[in-house]
Amino acid sequence: MPGRTVGVVRAENGPDWREQRRRAVAAHAAADERRRASEQVAAAELVAWFVTEARRRGIPPERLTARSYDGRGRYRTRLRGWYVDRARSRAIDVDGRFHLLTVPGSLRARLFGADPQPSPPPLVVGAGGRDGESMPLRTMLSRRLTDDGPDTTTVAAPPPA
Repeated sequence: MPGRTVGVVRAENGPDWREQRRRAVAAHAAADERRRASEQVAAAELVAWFVTEARRRGIPPERLTARSYDGRGRYRTRLRGWYVDRARSRAIDVDGRFHLLTVPGSLRARLFGADPQPSPPPLVVGAGGRDGESMPLRTMLSRRLTDDGPDTTTVAAPPPA
C-alpha cells in the first residue's frame, strides 16, 4: 500500500529496553531521594546551631505572624521564634523547626489565628526562584545573627558544610 508506513519493531523498543529504562528511572529517583535526605540533615543541623547561637547571644524570640499567600492579610500564630529573612516570611521557632509563614487567607485564620506547619529547611533558600533571590541557609542564618543581638563580637562558626 503506497503512502503507508509500517512500524518496525526494533530491539531497543522491546521488553528488555523498557525494563532497563524502568530500572534507570528508579535508580535516579532513589539517588535524588538520598541527596534530599542528606541535605535535610545538614540543614537541620544549621537550624539547631542557629537556635543555640541565638539563645547564647540573648536574642529574644518573638511572637511570629503569618501572611496570606497574596500578601494582604497578616495572621497571628501560636509560634514564638526568630524571623530569618527581611520579608519575615521564614522563621525558626524556639523548638528548632523551620516555618514558611505564608498561609491561605480565611475568616477562621483572621478570628482564631493561623497554624503554619513546620517544613524541612532547605540548604538553599529560594532555589529555583528568580535570579538573585536564592541564598544559602548558612549565609541567611549567619546574617540574621549579626544583624541582631547584643553580643556580636564573638561569632561561633556554623557547623561545617
